[in-house]
Amino acid sequence: MASVVRKIISTAKAPAAIGVYSQGVLVDRTLYISGQLGMDPVSGQLVAGGVLEEAKQALANMGEILKAANCGYNDVVKTTVLLADINDFSGVNEVYKQFFTSHCPARAAYQVAALPRGGRVEIEAVAVVGPITDASS
Repeated sequence: MASVVRKIISTAKAPAAIGVYSQGVLVDRTLYISGQLGMDPVSGQLVAGGVLEEAKQALANMGEILKAANCGYNDVVKTTVLLADINDFSGVNEVYKQFFTSHCPARAAYQVAALPRGGRVEIEAVAVVGPITDASS
């Protein structure tokens, strides 16, 4: 059986991992992006302004990891959104649709008991690196 290549994806333009994990892992053409909090990559602190600003920063951080793997938001095929309060879903969705403007990925959203560093939202993703051909519906 032929082996597949695993490559760790890392960029200083997104916050460093705050635990024992990688920002992203590319296996063959599939990129797994670890959950991104709304942390400023320079200070390592959550951005001010609440859940909407945190969502915007989390997605910007995701974008930097995508860029480091030579892909973008249109290459994302699945996301998971973790919320400290499910009542923030609508507001976070408004921010989310600014980043995913076409070819929207499949998504799940959950309320969780707590997020690291007191965050209000965390977003992880799976993307495909390289050419994608869209089938007609």
